[in-house]
Amino acid sequence: MGDNNTALDELLAKQAITEVIYSYCRGLDRMDRELALSTWHEGGTADYGPIFNGTGADFVDWAWNAHTAFTAHSHQVTNILIRVDLAGDRAVSESYVTVALRTPPNDGSVIDIVGRGRYVDRWSRREDRWAIDHRQFLGDFQAAYAMAPTDMIGGSVETGRRGPDDPSYDALP
Repeated sequence: MGDNNTALDELLAKQAITEVIYSYCRGLDRMDRELALSTWHEGGTADYGPIFNGTGADFVDWAWNAHTAFTAHSHQVTNILIRVDLAGDRAVSESYVTVALRTPPNDGSVIDIVGRGRYVDRWSRREDRWAIDHRQFLGDFQAAYAMAPTDMIGGSVETGRRGPDDPSYDALP
């Protein structure tokens, strides 16, 4: 019976960590600062190589400034691998991330910058909440694509918005 409880507790921890990773992406894309900040424990750190090294809170501030230059952005994570140490309330994870950043229109076209990399995170559970103690971002490659705007953007199809006016907040407040 104890082994079943341990396996269930490990699965619950993995799911909780996965939801934090997903919430981080939502926080950035919807410009929901509180949600993005909830990814880190207070004092947690972020190492994004030459572009940023500091606290998680300072990284969120840095990302906010960087993201305001773009008209839209989309972060996705996949291939999430998590190892949990329940006895120590610790975990480590690796998540593959893709970010697409759209520039404002210039001469009738936009540029989508697409970066791919991985988050290597160290986690801890404090007061029953899993959050990051340290994140290292490993960039794998990046590309830029010039393209003409389409009817999908600003046309008849509902588009995402930054902040609580995004339609997703009706379903997931």
